[in-house]
Amino acid sequence: MIAREIATEMKTVLGEYPIVTILGPRQAGKTTLARSICHEADYENLEVPETREFAQSDPKAFLAQFSGQVVIDEIQRVPSLLSYIQDIVDSEKRNGRFVLTGSHQLELRGAVSQSLAGRTALLRLLPFSINELASADVVYDRFEDYAFRGFLPRIYDSGLRPTVAWSNYYQTYVERDVRQLIDLKNASLFEKFIKLLAGRTGQLIDYSSLANDVGVDSKTVRSWLSILEASFLIFKLQPYFENFGKRVVKNPKYYFTDVGLLCFLLGIREPEQVTRDPLVGGIFENLIILEFLKERWNRGRIADFYFFRDSNDNEVDLLVMEGREILAMEIKSCATFNASLLKGISRIKKLMDNVFLKTFLIYNGHPFQRSDKTEILYFRDAALKILRPPFSGASVTAENRHSRRS
Repeated sequence: MIAREIATEMKTVLGEYPIVTILGPRQAGKTTLARSICHEADYENLEVPETREFAQSDPKAFLAQFSGQVVIDEIQRVPSLLSYIQDIVDSEKRNGRFVLTGSHQLELRGAVSQSLAGRTALLRLLPFSINELASADVVYDRFEDYAFRGFLPRIYDSGLRPTVAWSNYYQTYVERDVRQLIDLKNASLFEKFIKLLAGRTGQLIDYSSLANDVGVDSKTVRSWLSILEASFLIFKLQPYFENFGKRVVKNPKYYFTDVGLLCFLLGIREPEQVTRDPLVGGIFENLIILEFLKERWNRGRIADFYFFRDSNDNEVDLLVMEGREILAMEIKSCATFNASLLKGISRIKKLMDNVFLKTFLIYNGHPFQRSDKTEILYFRDAALKILRPPFSGASVTAENRHSRRS
């Protein structure tokens, strides 16, 4: 089993809070993580109809079964349990008593904030990161191999074929979960919507344009986007417009939380297709931004992430708030450096005039540092070198001797 970097944070919060809640997309490894750390705990899965019916009809009797630590999967299926769990932890005052997992924020957000405020640590788990794979000697030379395969644990733990795995994932989880959350009268419209959304990854979202292309109204599009985001299938990146006023755009961008699902929705069926796809830049950008997100969430930290774009189309792909510093990053899929790749960074330097601004280019070529202190980084190293300096952990450099070639 490939070790999860979030495990360190989880062990810490188990000693600090009576409840630990692990949120994340389906099949990201939430249950495996919980049971591997809490290996002596009791376990219940609320996806099982009989278990769910018992928890709904007699919550006190359901919870009375467990005198010690218990892991309860998919807590959003019976959110009313949270009030009873609150009573138990308030009376017992034992840390690490309950470990809950959930894959829908919409159904949990209100219940958690109302019943568990101050009582639970919230962890967010995404599928494997590049660094987690590297710790198991799974390292690819080409970003296309990471993109095509994606990062679902089962693809690596069980040796599944990526296209088949993602097809089953889409049909089993994406379509099913969406039907549970909305009154979906026309499944083909939603399928059209999510594929069109895939084609717009990394682009400014135009709700009206997307709605017209799908054949629904913009209110429906916004609702569907909220549901995908709440189900951890997509991640919304907001624009940074502090102190810039009307000179910058205010529409967000959306990225898929696993680039493997993105490639599947784009019709990519082999790694070589990634390079030839007209959206190769967006695929690469999606991959990198999610690596940064995993690095933040695996440390139990919030993601203060933004992008910058002004009215003249000057753009910086990712801004990360790191204390007083702002880390500005351009993300390009090319393997050859050219100074024109830093156009957006040059613009934001002039606008911000901020001594706490650090600048980077993440691409598919060799790393070096420019005289203006902009760091040029190879994509496999970027998240660790920027967010965890000095560089530590599993080495994923271009010279890594465990590299795999397709």
